[in-house]
Amino acid sequence: MSATRVLVADDNVVVRSGLVSLLEAHGIEVVGEAGDGRRAVELTARLRPDLVLLDVRMPLMDGVAAAAEISPLAPVLMLTYTDDPGTVRAALGKGATGYLVHGAFTADELIAAVHNAAGGAHPLSPAAVSALVGAVREASEPAAPGSGTPPDAPHGGFGLSAREAEVMRLIVQGASNGEIAGRLFLAEKTVKNHVNRIYAKLGVTSRGAAIARWIGTAGDL
Repeated sequence: MSATRVLVADDNVVVRSGLVSLLEAHGIEVVGEAGDGRRAVELTARLRPDLVLLDVRMPLMDGVAAAAEISPLAPVLMLTYTDDPGTVRAALGKGATGYLVHGAFTADELIAAVHNAAGGAHPLSPAAVSALVGAVREASEPAAPGSGTPPDAPHGGFGLSAREAEVMRLIVQGASNGEIAGRLFLAEKTVKNHVNRIYAKLGVTSRGAAIARWIGTAGDL
């Protein structure tokens, strides 16, 4: 099996060099490095890596703006010291597939996240999950007690059933399909079917995009 091909974008040379060394030590091929967002976009278009590791605060073009241009070309995993909730929401809304905050993961967890993100998963640091959960709480009004909402009533403007909304809330909390199945006492295949219907109703194809759409960022940023 061929090695995962990664582009690393970070304006801090020390951080960038450390990431490159770590990735290469674990058999991941670093195909390019960038010190600003504009260069990251250019290299992604030319090299077509399997994944782009993207910092948030960079010159010429910041990571959030770069994610919008890069995500149609390659999966984007934000890797940054920035845990500001608004920035997390903006990055996911612009197409980032995951968001990791330095200091919230081990080297092994980072390597696993790189492979998983390149394969279509959506790794989120606890700080990123907390930011999204907080945004959902701020943006959503809880149902009034005793309102008698039927099980298949649509949620908001997305047309989600009560069960699908329940699954979506667990997705926002970072739960996997297996974890959702355990919490809701469902078969994992049933959860997967719910997730597919949620994606269709939200008009998205990934967990990160679903979260961004759910909290109202995808169309506004």
